[in-house]
Amino acid sequence: MTRLPVRITRRHPGVELPAYQTAGAAGFDLAASENLTVQPGEVVLVPTGLVMAVPEGYCLGVFARSSTPLKRGLMVANGVGIVDSDYSGPEDEIKIEVFNFTGRPVEIKAGDRLAQGVLLPYARAEWIEGDAEGRSRGGFGSTGDGPGRTGP
Repeated sequence: MTRLPVRITRRHPGVELPAYQTAGAAGFDLAASENLTVQPGEVVLVPTGLVMAVPEGYCLGVFARSSTPLKRGLMVANGVGIVDSDYSGPEDEIKIEVFNFTGRPVEIKAGDRLAQGVLLPYARAEWIEGDAEGRSRGGFGSTGDGPGRTGP
């Protein structure tokens, strides 16, 4: 396992640092830094009170914890949040975008763990324009082996 040094700043003294909950955990928990109420159908940015200097060549993926939809009725609204390495100024706080999909208000308390962060290496594409190659497989989302198959 590789350890990667990451500079982190607490915007408020009471904010806890993210923590891996088990020895084999790939993600660390991200928690709310203040109390909030999310109304039914509402999307809210939940502050964590943290600014992270994600190392160059990496991004921070913000994923839902598996218990967040089941126990709270909240989901990460944008599917997966991506935090770039250049989002690390003093006001660039990590926030969790949540959507309340229930018919009732959902209370969030400071310290509630809502998401998990994973540091991911990435490659940047170098675009080489040209003609499409290979053979078409069929409709979008098709492997070409069912109804609507268009190839031999």
